Amino acid sequence: MTATENSAIAANLERIRERVRLAAGRAGRRTEDVTIVAVSKTFPFEAIRAAYDAGLRHFGENRVQEWESKQPRVADLDATWHLIGHLQGNKARRAAGLFNRVDSVDSLPIVQKLDSALATDPTGERREVKAEERSKQLQILIEVRLSDEATKSGAAESDLPAITEGVAKLVHLRLLGLMTIPPFLDHPEKVRPYFSKLRELRDDLARRLGRPLPVLSMGMSHDFDVAIEEGATEIRVGTALFGERAAQA
Repeated sequence: MTATENSAIAANLERIRERVRLAAGRAGRRTEDVTIVAVSKTFPFEAIRAAYDAGLRHFGENRVQEWESKQPRVADLDATWHLIGHLQGNKARRAAGLFNRVDSVDSLPIVQKLDSALATDPTGERREVKAEERSKQLQILIEVRLSDEATKSGAAESDLPAITEGVAKLVHLRLLGLMTIPPFLDHPEKVRPYFSKLRELRDDLARRLGRPLPVLSMGMSHDFDVAIEEGATEIRVGTALFGERAAQA
């Protein structure tokens, strides 16, 4: 990437941070309580490095295969790598080894496949879990589908109790909270009910589990201001940070 492109990413990040500051202020929240996750899907590894140099430490990728091609070029960075796209069961083992966080868990079978991947060696044999490994669990979010859009992935609201109870029984996974991708509507205010609903679902699940679920991942480039007002602790920004993505074939 050119120096101009790197400078553009840094400038975009400053504008995003100002929006975060203003939204947090309106909600009576602290700016530092909101984590910016840079959605680097389709962008080259150089863009990740530019965003890292500008101060970001969390990055989200949609596809396991795409991340496998980039990861060696940024392996030296001290960052948290999130899988935010739909995870197919046959890629669970690869995802468990590549990412620090899987933010798009949407079913009990996926939960079980991730745990199994971490509980077995490369030959498929189960291995003994050492005490120190219990503190190095794969962190996950449950993606919740709050609209009727057929193209959206995510667990149905009615499936949340079974998934959370399933996670609680597993050694290698730790549930941190919930994620959602609401419909893309022409005005961010129209999306507010979806963000409010996710917060209510998170609070209800935390009461059931008897422990905090600190993460609410919701809000993207066009609507994260409203998401922060409704309690988002993580926002996912791609276009606002890196610019428009090239059309994909």
